[in-house]
Amino acid sequence: MKKLSLLALSLLVYASSFAFEGMWIPSVLNAAFDDMKANGLKLTAEQIYSINHSSLKDGVVIFGGGCTGELVSNEGLLFTNHHCGFDYIQYHSSVEHDYLRDGFWAMSREEELACPGLTATFVVEMRDVTEQVLSALKEANNPDELASIKKNIIQKLVGEAIQGTKYDGFVRGFNYNTQYFLVITKTYTDVRMVGAPPSCIGKFGGDTDNWVWPRHTGDFSVFRIYANGENEPAAYNKENKPFTPNHFFPISLKPVQEGDFTMVYGFPGRTEHLLTSAGVAYNHEQLAPMRIEFREKNLEVIDAAMRSSQKRRIQYAAKQSDVANAYKKWKGQELGLNKYNAIQLKRDEEAQLQLIANGEANVGGKYSTLLGRIDSLYKVHYNNNIATAAYTEFVFYGPEVFQFYQKLSQLLAERPTLEKEGKWSGALKVYLAETRLFYKDYDVQVDEQRFVALAPLFERFTRGVFQFEDPKLSREAIAHKWFSQSLIADSTKFFQLINLSSSKKLEKLLAKDYLYTTSLGLDEYYNKTLVPRKRQFNGLHDALMEQYVFLLADLRGKEKWCDANSTLRLTYGKVEGSAPVDGMKYTPFTTGQGILDKNSTGNPDFDINEKLKGLLMSKSYGNYAVNGTLPVCFTGSNHTTGGNSGSPALNGNGELIGINFDRTWESTMSDIYFNSEICRNVMVDAHYVLWVIDVYAGAGHLLKEMQLVR
Repeated sequence: MKKLSLLALSLLVYASSFAFEGMWIPSVLNAAFDDMKANGLKLTAEQIYSINHSSLKDGVVIFGGGCTGELVSNEGLLFTNHHCGFDYIQYHSSVEHDYLRDGFWAMSREEELACPGLTATFVVEMRDVTEQVLSALKEANNPDELASIKKNIIQKLVGEAIQGTKYDGFVRGFNYNTQYFLVITKTYTDVRMVGAPPSCIGKFGGDTDNWVWPRHTGDFSVFRIYANGENEPAAYNKENKPFTPNHFFPISLKPVQEGDFTMVYGFPGRTEHLLTSAGVAYNHEQLAPMRIEFREKNLEVIDAAMRSSQKRRIQYAAKQSDVANAYKKWKGQELGLNKYNAIQLKRDEEAQLQLIANGEANVGGKYSTLLGRIDSLYKVHYNNNIATAAYTEFVFYGPEVFQFYQKLSQLLAERPTLEKEGKWSGALKVYLAETRLFYKDYDVQVDEQRFVALAPLFERFTRGVFQFEDPKLSREAIAHKWFSQSLIADSTKFFQLINLSSSKKLEKLLAKDYLYTTSLGLDEYYNKTLVPRKRQFNGLHDALMEQYVFLLADLRGKEKWCDANSTLRLTYGKVEGSAPVDGMKYTPFTTGQGILDKNSTGNPDFDINEKLKGLLMSKSYGNYAVNGTLPVCFTGSNHTTGGNSGSPALNGNGELIGINFDRTWESTMSDIYFNSEICRNVMVDAHYVLWVIDVYAGAGHLLKEMQLVR
């Protein structure tokens, strides 16, 4: 028993040994708050999160579908990342008005650009409902009953919370459904583009610098939320007024110093720090290499296409970013997990857990086989899990023809019902508008090349379920035949057929279209074979991991923080550099001089325009210089992940000092394993953001809305 106690003690030490690790739920900051105060926080917990008074949470939004934004004025002005606003910068761009290349700045409210579909969502409240949900679930006698009870209790909790309000709500499980929170939200749908620097600022460094330090990217863009006369959400209308927030962030122009307290408030997407060694090994040794191979082939085609013409560069800019970002992240994650032997660290911890689970301290013997069952589950479901991921890479991130035809098929299947209900013409109008946007950024030759590059990989990882072969023709020749004869190849002909043809005539033509029939086959394979098995794996895995979380709680105390799941979180740390490689030490700051230094290398990712070069060379820093330099970016030890893009980086007073946008390459492993010595997030300095707006762009009128703290 003494030995077991020592093992349990070692686990407690392991659990608390990482300074600044964690993504904390702001409504329950108790576990971290004292440490935050000790490291420089000057605010109260009520000032950070409150449901009764204005607090920092009221200045933070979910921007679009997967980023964070922050309010910086009392007139709805919002900062986020350039890469978060990139889809809308690209949407508004054309060869005649190339906002990607030249940037965009609205010099009046009338010039601000509407962004259809863009939303900004506030969190009104996060309420712990674990007891209510788990108590209800105890009444279930089987899995089907469990699902039904869970659905009913969640509907009841949400319904009671938002009844009589204009709010939305949802209940989300945390840490494999060992905790539940009710999240009440309010969403604004009139969000307009106000400003975006040119890509030579907002995307400076391109793929070369992505996930890399030192960094010199002005990764920000500016939007504005609009509301109706009562300051409530409303669809786009010229009569709408700038939104008045409950809180907006003052912007500090005091120099950021090494060792300063920092916190990042936002919506991190997903971490997996609770995964067992079996899960880390699957992700690290099997899943990631497959995804990386897909992305490499995909990027070879896209990058070549973008170099071939100005039109294609604009068409594929956002798509390239979507493919490239995760690709480089996964490569960095692989390097970090290898270097720090994360799988073995997990196995060492699990060996200690297994000894305790096998011993007298084991609670009823229920944990003794748990780790073995988790390991077996990954092995049994390996083929289907890999095939599902391959489908995602091929169909969702590869040639666009498949999603195009799957959407068309769904519309045609719904046509009889829509016609019967008198809704067909409206549905067709919406579909045609969306399809015109699709064709604006579509090139059939590029899609054909992506198909040729990725089809062999898809065949391999799905074990030949679909074979794109013809004994008489080469793969390139058969692909050209399929694409050139497909209805997708000619947009004019396609729109004529959609508008004028009956369903039967159109379906008859589509039946001869190999890419259409293949897209339907892929869709059926995914929904009838891959998805049911993946859901089975997920259900079994989550049930076992739920037990694993309880095991950790039994043996080393309650988990101190919950894995990220796209809900509002706060992470804190300090402004600090790192020494990730032997003989190399990174300082935490970069300046405008570094932009000129990188530009002189000749790498096209470091190209800048003459205006930016001239301002930097003449040291025209305006009011934004610090010790004779122009601050550009800085790093901190805040634990961030995807979804934190665009999050406000705040000092101990809750003032904005920067905008979070990246991690260093060595830090990408922090989703699974956080090492406080080298894991660093990257932020663009508020000095540089304001300098670009004011000095470079001449949009100083925007600064008059802001509260600047000097």
